[in-house]
Amino acid sequence: MLLTLRTRPPEAGCWSIVGGKLDYWETLEACAVREAREEAGLEIFIERLLCITNHLLPREGQHWVSPAYLGRILAGRAHNCEPDKTRDVRWFPLDQLPPNLTMTARNAIQAYGQRPRHVPCGCRG
Repeated sequence: MLLTLRTRPPEAGCWSIVGGKLDYWETLEACAVREAREEAGLEIFIERLLCITNHLLPREGQHWVSPAYLGRILAGRAHNCEPDKTRDVRWFPLDQLPPNLTMTARNAIQAYGQRPRHVPCGCRG
């Protein structure tokens, strides 16, 4: 799982999935592709929507609606492209995730774990 360590609110000091704000007239999918490029230096293809988080942060006075997508890397190597916003960009095995995850990261990881598995024709799993 590719995660970024946030330095700014919301949830500064927590590991999050790649993401950000929509540009005017930008589609959600185009935003996800752009943010992967801007934050982590990756060109991706969107496989599918994993989940949508209704993200309320009363202590920070913020409310976000955050879609999370499953993406496939087409090109690039993950690295921190925005050191003013992100302390680190790192791959984690799913069984070794850091404890300080953002709400959107926790929901995306849970949705990823519940995704339908492809079963080849003729096989029963």
